[in-house]
Amino acid sequence: MAAGKKRSFGWWLGRITLGLIGLFLLWNLWIFLHVLAWRWVNPSDTAFMDEQQARLQAEDPNATLRHQWVPYAQISPNLKRALVASEDAKFLDHDGFDWEGIQNAWEKNLKKGHIVAGGSTISQQLAKNLFLSSKRTPWRKGEEAIITVMLEAVMDKQRIFEIYLNVIEWGDGVFGAEAAAKHYYQVPASKLSSAQAAKLAAMVPNPRYFDEHRSDRKLLRKAAIIQRRMPYAEAP
Repeated sequence: MAAGKKRSFGWWLGRITLGLIGLFLLWNLWIFLHVLAWRWVNPSDTAFMDEQQARLQAEDPNATLRHQWVPYAQISPNLKRALVASEDAKFLDHDGFDWEGIQNAWEKNLKKGHIVAGGSTISQQLAKNLFLSSKRTPWRKGEEAIITVMLEAVMDKQRIFEIYLNVIEWGDGVFGAEAAAKHYYQVPASKLSSAQAAKLAAMVPNPRYFDEHRSDRKLLRKAAIIQRRMPYAEAP
């Protein structure tokens, strides 16, 4: 009887394990098919957009996001260079992961005793924005890595960057370069100046906070650093 119970437990454990593996594979197949389609079709929304819209509508049922897709050519080269300089200087060279940046971020965080640097590339940030929540979990980082590999395998750098520029969060309910340019400077994304682009790039790590604190000293200091680096940044 005891042996039978052990066999029964092992059988159920195996079935549950196989079921979980199957769900994991189906989930990632669903993601891969979206990534493949987005090589040609523009995504209409992202996981981050859905999350923020739900938050806003909990306070105001009529709330909507500010977002307007624009082609890559209609986004200022200033903003492209500013984001590369700020977020991922090796964007054109790596395969989705900046291993040196990750190591440096790990050492900084270890020294400070808490998270002060991320080390995520533009490809990793896009993976997170498209499919995952804003909550920090070990599972999320693993899934982010898988999606990053998919993006880099299916899309070229310009397409990855085009989607990134159009979907990242830039304020309270503000997503994408066009909405951000109009929200902060009342101009289209194609007309952003060097200084304006540098400040927008500096806002990316904490956009809702900087939307409310546009004259924050750390923000202005970081924007000045980014602007100095922009001439040396290479964008697709």
